[in-house]
Amino acid sequence: MLPNEISGKNNRRPRTLDEVVQMGARHGDIDGFLREFLDEFYMEQDMTVRAAMLAERPELIDNVRTNAYLAAVAEHLALKNKLNIPEWAVDDSRFLKRPYFPCGLESLKATLLAESPVAFRRRMIFVGNDPLYRPRRGA
Repeated sequence: MLPNEISGKNNRRPRTLDEVVQMGARHGDIDGFLREFLDEFYMEQDMTVRAAMLAERPELIDNVRTNAYLAAVAEHLALKNKLNIPEWAVDDSRFLKRPYFPCGLESLKATLLAESPVAFRRRMIFVGNDPLYRPRRGA
């Protein structure tokens, strides 16, 4: 089920990364809810609200890659928007011990090593230079 098709009382998009984890766990689609969160974040113009959207600590889940990825998202968005990096995002539990290449293509590894933004690279997550692109992001 797609996030915007969820029926019931609480059918709004997630406004924090903790809500991404909660909704994703409930509906089995953390990636989809992360995209919904990014749309909300990019549409929000108030930097105080944006900071609050990143500040709430997401619950740790069994997937260490997801835990690290969410921290990288928070740090990357904070750096891009000149916000404080949330304390939870720099906790040791939010870093990988082995490199992770989400795309899985061996031929792209060298490019991803060079392009990965610092918030991802320091967690050993190797992605493209614009990993949080959304069409609604604007300028």
